[in-house]
Amino acid sequence: MSPALVALLSAFGLVLAVELPDKTLVATLVLTTRFRAWPVFAGVCVAFALQCVIAVAFGSVLTLLPDLVVSLLVAGMFGIGAVMLLREGFSEADEAGSDASRKGPQLSFLRSALTSFGVLFAAEWGDASQLATAGLAARLGNPVAVGVGAFVALVSVAGLAVFIGAKIRDRIRPKLIQRVAGFVFAGFALFAVAQLAF
Repeated sequence: MSPALVALLSAFGLVLAVELPDKTLVATLVLTTRFRAWPVFAGVCVAFALQCVIAVAFGSVLTLLPDLVVSLLVAGMFGIGAVMLLREGFSEADEAGSDASRKGPQLSFLRSALTSFGVLFAAEWGDASQLATAGLAARLGNPVAVGVGAFVALVSVAGLAVFIGAKIRDRIRPKLIQRVAGFVFAGFALFAVAQLAF
């Protein structure tokens, strides 16, 4: 097997294993329940492409970021997301009005894609998959193959989340989705803070 293929398969396997139970799947799933599937998928894919380029370009430099800084940024980001989702999920608006608004005019493709891009681009900073990609690029010496493998793994996870989100979107009340997502994001924030103690 060629070194490039080994690097590609190593990156794909590692990133897929790291991302399947990760916040990326949850965030993409939540976005798909709020927006149309294609804009979410497009925005998420662009975010992943940029994050893979950044990880590969800087190689092991990203792994040198202080753990304290990374944990604080991740905790802050998910804390803000949790507050926003929970505030909307527990707002006084009634479920019927919320359901009606989902059936009404939808956000433009560009706005939905940009929102999805922003959420996932921010969520991937300091993420295990980004650090793994940077580490593999530095160690295997084949940054293009590592970047492609990581990108394909991330897009596979996003595709799964978009598929599931599109299927459950009309079966679950929007307020319930927002509440669950808010508590999940709060859990991610607490986990990031807990990492500071260890």
